[in-house]
Amino acid sequence: MGEQQGNTANWFSLDWFRPVTFSNFQWENPILFYAFLLIPLFILIWWVWSLSKKKNLAIALVRKDIKWSASSLLRHIPSLIFLVFVSLIIVALARPQKTNEKVEQWTEGIDIMLVIDISESMQIEDFKPNRLEAAKDVARKFIAGRFQDRIGLVVFSGEAYSRSPLTSDYDLLGEYIDGISFDLIEKGGTAIGSSLAVATNRMRESDSKSKVMILLSDGDNTAGNIDPITAAELASAYDIKIYTIAIGKEGKVPFGKDFFGRTRYVENTLDETTLRKIADIGHGQFYRVSDNKALESVFQLIDKYEKAEIKENRFRDTTDFYPIYLKWAIVFFLFWMMLKSTFVSNVLQD
Repeated sequence: MGEQQGNTANWFSLDWFRPVTFSNFQWENPILFYAFLLIPLFILIWWVWSLSKKKNLAIALVRKDIKWSASSLLRHIPSLIFLVFVSLIIVALARPQKTNEKVEQWTEGIDIMLVIDISESMQIEDFKPNRLEAAKDVARKFIAGRFQDRIGLVVFSGEAYSRSPLTSDYDLLGEYIDGISFDLIEKGGTAIGSSLAVATNRMRESDSKSKVMILLSDGDNTAGNIDPITAAELASAYDIKIYTIAIGKEGKVPFGKDFFGRTRYVENTLDETTLRKIADIGHGQFYRVSDNKALESVFQLIDKYEKAEIKENRFRDTTDFYPIYLKWAIVFFLFWMMLKSTFVSNVLQD
């Protein structure tokens, strides 16, 4: 309303007649612009009618005394003013307007807890540059694709701790992910059960209709004070769906350099059976990935599965500008009426 009042106050500005102004309008009745095609026909009919009504006065003059005067053109000014008036009426009837559409989106959201292994074996380089950095990279991309979901972060090796509570502040969460390193937890080992318990504790009071846990690990449960199966059953009791991702290749995998700078290989072991059982108890899915591309594909698949329905409201704010051109039309009509009462309309043609 304030914008419309401001536009009305500046109706006398010549900017309303700039081509760029007209190109920015939406028109409620654009079909009325065809009326401009009738103007030449109207002029022709008017001219023929004027000729039929014109009275000739016989005057004897010497040809050399007959001269054309530019002042005779002044008689056309009222007609031109009237044509401008008609044109402005057509523009006003076409109803120029601008519409701003505001879209509000919302969703009930999903609570998601990322549970990431940061044990020593995550330094293995079968992923580039290593398993942990590959996991951090896909976690960032996963978060970037979410909308109004709350996401938390748990890291673990020999112990587990909550790196971030459930939050929708994705920038802050990204900083927490960037800060993940192998020295966050001093105790060695892989406490899968403890990590599930910590993540469940963070989510147990959530009232979200959908709660999801994504566990990413490359080893066996070798530490912690709770069995992984027991922890998975506890999570399931709180209606938490669990996806498990086993990261790493089978057999010998590259792990650092030896004394002579040559690539060192170690034997990779992974308790795939336990991770499968955890996913089964949590009514989720188990995935085994052996390179960066496969890991990214799994996160994209989970992202697709765990999408809340996005709802939206659309608000249309329409501002009409026809009063501006109607006011200009009135001005030109009054101007035309005034000229019709002056000598300008009575200038004789030679």
